[in-house]
Amino acid sequence: MGIHGLSKVIGDNAKEAIKEDDIKNYFGRKVAVDASIHLMGMFYRTLRMVDNGIKPVYVFDGKPPTLKSGELAKRTQRRKEATAGKEEAEEIGDTEAIDKFTRRTVKVTPQHNEECKKLLKLLGIPYVNAPCEAEAQCAALAKAGKVYAAGSEDMDTLTFGSPVLLRHLTFSEAKKMPISEISLKRTIDGLGFTMDMFIDLCILLGCDYCDSIKNIGPTRAVSLIREHKNIETIIENLDSKRYPIPENWPYKEARELFRNPDVTDPATIDIKWENPDVEGLVDFLVRDKGFSEERVRKGCERLEKNLKTATQGRLDGFFTVTSSTKRKAEETTSGKAKKPTPAKGKTGAGRGRPRK
Repeated sequence: MGIHGLSKVIGDNAKEAIKEDDIKNYFGRKVAVDASIHLMGMFYRTLRMVDNGIKPVYVFDGKPPTLKSGELAKRTQRRKEATAGKEEAEEIGDTEAIDKFTRRTVKVTPQHNEECKKLLKLLGIPYVNAPCEAEAQCAALAKAGKVYAAGSEDMDTLTFGSPVLLRHLTFSEAKKMPISEISLKRTIDGLGFTMDMFIDLCILLGCDYCDSIKNIGPTRAVSLIREHKNIETIIENLDSKRYPIPENWPYKEARELFRNPDVTDPATIDIKWENPDVEGLVDFLVRDKGFSEERVRKGCERLEKNLKTATQGRLDGFFTVTSSTKRKAEETTSGKAKKPTPAKGKTGAGRGRPRK
């Protein structure tokens, strides 16, 4: 689920933090992808990413934190309600409603995860088993510079500190949308917050780890953080009758989880892309899972070809294009100046960080 209303808050307060781009413009990028995709979707969407020069590394959830138990219970209840809705839709033959409720009844099982890992191994695509939340591990890989960005639909990937979040990356061709790229630094700068203030804002908005304060919406939450800087001071100055604080509210524990999540040290993670095991894939996907053999073999050909192409990397991975360099390059194109000297690369989350 992530953070309630955070994308709207960023859009309203830090428009420069979000940009939409075509997937092909992420050619040569390494991206840590939250592995919440089913087997068939993982095969075809992985091909789509690699076709566009992206080198994915999937990250699987580990054991959920204790604080998430309440959210998991809510999800179980929603699946029960969706199952009842699906049965009603089947009785009256409402195919659109059947499809909608079917998607809501899906639960990722250990067997599903193991099948997806087997598929990735056969594809030659690396994956990481997170000790806890996949979004936190994706963020850690991006912060460490192992990848350019974290790919996830969950906005709390930003709360865990990913410098760049890519949304819509794993959408199917049928649901194709521009990639939404969100910069954490520009988000914080646009809001005028520190990272600690941003984390407290996300808790106020509502996250997977604790309830939010009743009657406080996104606009009010931003205003309160701007005025009081942290949740403790907000509570001291809040009208508890109008804004009742949840009993035994574990906001401090949620804050600590965002600040210091349980992740594997990225320095110990070796990420390598290999050639696909074509015959192994045919055995698994065609003979065991009923995929089309022709499509699987053609997919493997695309994978081998495009992974080699992506390995060549991006031109902007070798230097940073500053405004003056860009101007000189334009002059060179028109024959007015000599070839510019590349500027030295800089690290960081915004423009000018070395490309991964």
